[in-house]
Amino acid sequence: MTVEGLLGRKLGMLQVFDDQGRLRGATAVQVGPCWVTQVRTEEKDGYSAVQIGFDEKRKLNQPASGHLAASGAPNLRHLAEFRATGEVSLGDQLGADIFEQGELVDVTGTSKGRGFQGGVKRHHFRGGPKTHGQSDRHRAPGSIGAGTTPGRVFKGTRMAGHMGAERTTVRNLEVIARNDDRGVIFVAGSVPGPNGGLVRVRHARAVSRSRGRS
Repeated sequence: MTVEGLLGRKLGMLQVFDDQGRLRGATAVQVGPCWVTQVRTEEKDGYSAVQIGFDEKRKLNQPASGHLAASGAPNLRHLAEFRATGEVSLGDQLGADIFEQGELVDVTGTSKGRGFQGGVKRHHFRGGPKTHGQSDRHRAPGSIGAGTTPGRVFKGTRMAGHMGAERTTVRNLEVIARNDDRGVIFVAGSVPGPNGGLVRVRHARAVSRSRGRS
């Protein structure tokens, strides 16, 4: 059985010693326990996949409870679908052991919301000159359009606006360590979202050349 990934929760960042004794920054992600709440098959649905449930919840409405009853899973807060191959049964319980130490994973989450931000923070604008009497232009955006032709501002022009709270994927993060008892994996580097945020962890789809050489 091979499942593309699992739902999980970002726990926070820490430092971990790898197999070579190097101290590395890592993020702890709880990826279990997850339950298989629905199975998609080639014969019935035209593709092979499983629906994964994560994070127990005290109460659910009647339609949601009825959907989960067939699998024997407890009340679950989050459901998501992942591709799967091989024999997968309704009600199977999955955990951190589907990820091997040293493999690369892709982590998807919702980035932290930053509210309304200016161009310097949102788009890394340089800002205005810091001399010649420019006392109030250090973080100003400057001109945004031509005065004559086309006489308007193009759609998509980089300006101040809402920043963050977007679906973000960080690819090719190495699994440094794994704790099967607690269902936690430790991935090198940072993952999107705040501590406690929901994430999707999948086996890396496209390994970059630089990461693949190491």
